[in-house]
Amino acid sequence: MSISALLLWEACSQESKKTEESAPLIGRPDIQVTNGMMTAETLYSLARVSGVRLSPDGSKVLYGVTFVSIEQNKGNRELFVANLDGSNKQQLTHTAASEQNALWINQGNEIAFLSSESGSPQIWIMNADGSNRRQLSHHEGGISEFAFSPDETQLLFISTIKYGERTPDRYPDLTKASGRIVDDLMYKHWDEWVETIPHPFIASFDGKTTGKAVDIMEGEPFECPMKPFGGISDLAWSPDGKQIAYACRKKTGMAYALSTNSDIYLYEVETKETRNLTEGMMGYDTAPQFSPDGRYLAWLSQERDGYESDKLRLFIADLATGEKQYLTTDFDYNTDAFQWLPDSRSLYFIACKEGLTHIWQIGLDRQIRQITSGQYDYVEMDAAAGKMVAIRQSMAYPSEVFAVHTETGEATEISFENKAVFDQLRLARSEARWIRTTDGKQMLTWIVYPPDFDPNKQYPALLYCQGGPQSTVSQFWSYRWNLQIMAANGYIIVAPNRRGLPGFGQEWLEQISGDYGGQNMKDYLSAIDEMAREPYVDAGRLGAVGASYGGFSVFWLAGNHQKRFKAFVAHAGIFNLEQQYLETEEHWFASWDLGGAYWDKSNAVAQRSFANSPHHFVDRWDTPILISHGERDYRILASQGMSAFNAAKLRGIPARMLIFPDENHWIAQPQNGVLFQRVFFGWLDQWLKP
Repeated sequence: MSISALLLWEACSQESKKTEESAPLIGRPDIQVTNGMMTAETLYSLARVSGVRLSPDGSKVLYGVTFVSIEQNKGNRELFVANLDGSNKQQLTHTAASEQNALWINQGNEIAFLSSESGSPQIWIMNADGSNRRQLSHHEGGISEFAFSPDETQLLFISTIKYGERTPDRYPDLTKASGRIVDDLMYKHWDEWVETIPHPFIASFDGKTTGKAVDIMEGEPFECPMKPFGGISDLAWSPDGKQIAYACRKKTGMAYALSTNSDIYLYEVETKETRNLTEGMMGYDTAPQFSPDGRYLAWLSQERDGYESDKLRLFIADLATGEKQYLTTDFDYNTDAFQWLPDSRSLYFIACKEGLTHIWQIGLDRQIRQITSGQYDYVEMDAAAGKMVAIRQSMAYPSEVFAVHTETGEATEISFENKAVFDQLRLARSEARWIRTTDGKQMLTWIVYPPDFDPNKQYPALLYCQGGPQSTVSQFWSYRWNLQIMAANGYIIVAPNRRGLPGFGQEWLEQISGDYGGQNMKDYLSAIDEMAREPYVDAGRLGAVGASYGGFSVFWLAGNHQKRFKAFVAHAGIFNLEQQYLETEEHWFASWDLGGAYWDKSNAVAQRSFANSPHHFVDRWDTPILISHGERDYRILASQGMSAFNAAKLRGIPARMLIFPDENHWIAQPQNGVLFQRVFFGWLDQWLKP
């Protein structure tokens, strides 16, 4: 399941089924834009498009749209279908049950999907026109994702099983005790205490009902797919339905917390035997896919254990000989997603290069060609019968479905889910600017100008600090860090692809590891200094904003900006690196990026990292700061934000804190999102506008 799908699922699960039945059905809102400007209410009312699937004959496209109700504080996802040319678009579902994971089955005559209509997420089936809706599965505990075997006689699905020992297991008489007994690491992850883990199950399917489900990892205390972002794409059926390939990190406790070494396993459906296909490959191995002829298996592989931002390499293995081939060895960028072509001799893939994410093709001879182009990001794709559809977005426009010509790259919009709103908006313009860094390199920086930008006027400017830290500033669309709404509020946005971001080669990406507070901070200052020299930027009204590593960046800049900035905003940021090293759950990340433990005095890299912790520079803080955090954030605990706020107040710095008791590292709930935007712009306007 993708990050966006996880967010939408969480947003759609906030209310009880009783509330869902009594509240008005959430559908497309009638959005009226005032003065042509984007507002928080407009942003959070936009339709969110995801999950594009081509019919087997390539004539129709199926996709999902989540409609959001700020009043009800949740979303509702419906399914749509249209011809490949965009004609005859139909909404297939009209329920409060939020249909997910929709797939074409029965040669495109039926659609299978997940729905919680019966009380828990189960698989349902309907005709391709939306009629004859009926429940297929009744699995206890529900189902999170699924996939049919190629001949559709078997069903593979994900459900959770109990993990570990709970207090009543050890002390049966203390059934109401709330205390948790913890003996090992990885007791919590992302936003949950780890008491269940996902496992893959298979069951027979006769077109109407399913047989008894079998856990293909029965007795194994390992996650599959891997949390928090893994999904059904980490499992794959062989073309003959006799094998299942799956990605799994077969580790628990401290070993799990310190390692990214997952492998690709091959499960024999008949014998139930499992073998490891990537033994000795030490980093993440994920997303297996069989070639259509069954000869090859392709997957994404990272080389080094513990380095979660290592290059995502596209690998294939000949299943008969075991010979492995690194296809993208001459391509210095990540492979984000891929799909085999019918000839089993080439693959489509998505990759970001120099701040733009496009669709490419690679052959088994390693020859690569770029298919799409333009100032866009392609975030999903699906191909069938020689046709292709994709989901595309940009800083100016949220995700929509496009038909893509696989030879010319020409893209034609199909969905138009937000056209009525954007026809009313005056949009900000973004442009690429290459800025020289302090060490003489060129850095791509996106500049976003306010709508109706007038170069003869002066505007306040915001330095946008990206999170990750290894996450490209591409032509992304976000519902929280949305550069379009920032520009609509009268700010020029300066968004650098500073050191540590992918899409600019491995050397650029890897420089940040062990150098927090180093060259990447100089990159930030190079970008804002160059823009501050422009006559249309008011150098006396500069702000810096960011989340996660972007929040760390803001905290660090607060003590090292030499009075450049007049306001700061940090969300979910790291304030104290020593504190973070011991508080975070995925310890491989802190160990790799910081270079080691702070108590290792002989480790020069680690000592440099911890010496650059923002909390060491609080004595230099002199600028108003807004800090926000979610209390269900177990990646960067809310204590980091609270500590920074307390430090600011004790120093006498104007400060405000926005705490979300029920949010994790992100802000998923609509009303919390609107609240964040109101407080965000209220704070910036207070300090950056006369």
